Amino acid sequence: MTDVLLVEDDSLLREATQLSLEHYGYQVRAAADGQAGLAAFRDRVPDVAVLDVMLPRLDGVGLVRLLRAESRLPVLMVSARTDPVDVVLGLEAGADDYLTKPYDIPVLVARIRSALRRAADSARHEPQQDDPVRRFGDLSVNTASKVVRRAGRPLDLTPTERRLLLEFAAEPGVVLSRVTLLERVWDYTCGGDTRVVDVHVLRLRNKIGHDRIRTVRGFGYKLAP
Repeated sequence: MTDVLLVEDDSLLREATQLSLEHYGYQVRAAADGQAGLAAFRDRVPDVAVLDVMLPRLDGVGLVRLLRAESRLPVLMVSARTDPVDVVLGLEAGADDYLTKPYDIPVLVARIRSALRRAADSARHEPQQDDPVRRFGDLSVNTASKVVRRAGRPLDLTPTERRLLLEFAAEPGVVLSRVTLLERVWDYTCGGDTRVVDVHVLRLRNKIGHDRIRTVRGFGYKLAP
């Protein structure tokens, strides 16, 4: 059974979300503040975490930074605040996705499933000697094992960053729109916010080199062949 860590300070929303997720077959551990959420995480690492941004004692941005320092588990942030700054801060801290309140439970479940699929896809492959490797300067991408190296050293990418890079590596030199990347990487068929793409591209650039992924204004991004 999938273990979900839910950190939400609104007691009514926390209880309603927990009951709804359990109805969908998830095992849910709930916490009312950031420190309690961190303690629950360290007691047993969950399969996925759903965190509110505005939390007492330790806010969601601070919490996701601590979780990301210790684990690569998928993290989904939720918030009633729609200011782009809040969204970007959460994603730059290490969240894989975010959802604006109020949200429908089926949408939350779909986002959780998508995050878990990305994590599973990243984790199930082990390096193999005969795997195809694509090279882009000092960057090598093994498209079968999903191992990424820069200057011969393995890169520590999150599942979402890895999947994003693989999409670029599959079509080097081809411009991929933000909408296309949302559909392929985040499994969104509609309604996704392209700021998610922009922030993850920025994080990926910081790891593989800023000149490796190029912006094509008005269209999207491409990987320099």
